[in-house]
Amino acid sequence: MASEETRAVDTRTAMSPTERDTPTPVGASETTTLEKGPARAWATRLVVAGIVLSAVNLRPAITSLGALLEEVRDGLGMSGSVAGLLTSVPPLCFAVFGVMAPRLARRFGPAAVVCAGMAAIFAGLLIRPYAGGTAGFLAASALALMGIAVSNVLMPVIVKRWFPDRVGSMTGLYSMVLALGTSLPAAVTVPMTHALGGNWKLGLAVWAVLAAAAVVPWIPLVREGRERPAPAARSAKAQAKAPAQTPASARAAEEQPPLRITRSRTAWALAVFFGLQATAAYITMGWMPQIFRDAGVSAGTAGLLLAVTMVMGVPLAFVIPRIATRLPHQGPIVLVLGVCGLAGYAGLYLAPAAGAWAWALLLGIANCAFPLALTMVGMRARSGPGVAQLSAFAQSTGYLISIPGPLLVGVLYQHSGGWGLPIALMAGLMVPQMVVGVLAGRDRTVEEEAAAR
Repeated sequence: MASEETRAVDTRTAMSPTERDTPTPVGASETTTLEKGPARAWATRLVVAGIVLSAVNLRPAITSLGALLEEVRDGLGMSGSVAGLLTSVPPLCFAVFGVMAPRLARRFGPAAVVCAGMAAIFAGLLIRPYAGGTAGFLAASALALMGIAVSNVLMPVIVKRWFPDRVGSMTGLYSMVLALGTSLPAAVTVPMTHALGGNWKLGLAVWAVLAAAAVVPWIPLVREGRERPAPAARSAKAQAKAPAQTPASARAAEEQPPLRITRSRTAWALAVFFGLQATAAYITMGWMPQIFRDAGVSAGTAGLLLAVTMVMGVPLAFVIPRIATRLPHQGPIVLVLGVCGLAGYAGLYLAPAAGAWAWALLLGIANCAFPLALTMVGMRARSGPGVAQLSAFAQSTGYLISIPGPLLVGVLYQHSGGWGLPIALMAGLMVPQMVVGVLAGRDRTVEEEAAAR
């Protein structure tokens, strides 16, 4: 079956000269002059570069810490419970700061907010190893995670606005690079730290260099006012389903009051699905190396096993969104990922060291619920503002739901003296994740549900 990308048509060729030159709004308070030729191509290339470099920076702050968690605990004198709190900081920051992203984007523009977010990641990663004490480490981590939070929420918005007829492929690219940025620090942080003389502080701080590079593509877009895209060509399917919009009707659609998103059952299902998959992901990133190390696996191999889990998202994060956009219901994908997760947890419980590579692969497949959730955010809303609201609601609510998970794992581990209860918790949470994922995957939009209730 041909994709939407191959069936896209250039609607601008059907416009009159007056229509082609008429500014068209793309946000609640935004207007954009249509860009042509080289200017449009230049801006699009910058956006793609910005998306790629930003995506690669959205997880090193977390997975580099997971690989060196034992060294950080020893260096800062952390107990198991405090370390559990540290692994709960990412979802807490994502929930608190992510909800601010749509408001900041309306005021300053998405590109400006993402640019500031990358700068915050750079500063936080550079400062936190040398902040002094657990409190300073947590504060600097929160600064980096604040930048990650707003960028997490706004990436689907930028994709929807610049590439509305390629949501699946661009979400796949973004998710694939994000998975690469997740697995790379897990694989190389330990050997790189050894190469730097065994200094864990330097091993963590070096990842700030990537964040500095991610700031660069957004600066010209912000300075030149090119962060707002020209109206993109709609696919033939979209044109057949929707009446043609004039600039006036487009402006009226964009200036509609915000959705009452909490009235949508799909929004709630997607938020809970997002929260449960985030719980699994942050438990995995924060604790899986320790599970393997406690089973007798070396620190370097444990880091590689985490890298294998994360790197599974590189090819699958590109494939899954493209498949998801071709299906009327994404529930079957949710179920396949969930079964892989249950099998991986069973293996961790029964033979963590003997089958370590197999369990890492299975959990890597299960963790691809994240790109699927991002894709469903883009599919379950019709408009850019709708995607922004749904993304902020699903991610902020979801990350709130995920906060207790990593902390509870740390408490259970410390007080039970083993990994049996924590692994049972992880497996138990996979069942409701599969249920709400099926509900979130139904073919409907939040605008329809919010209007009907």
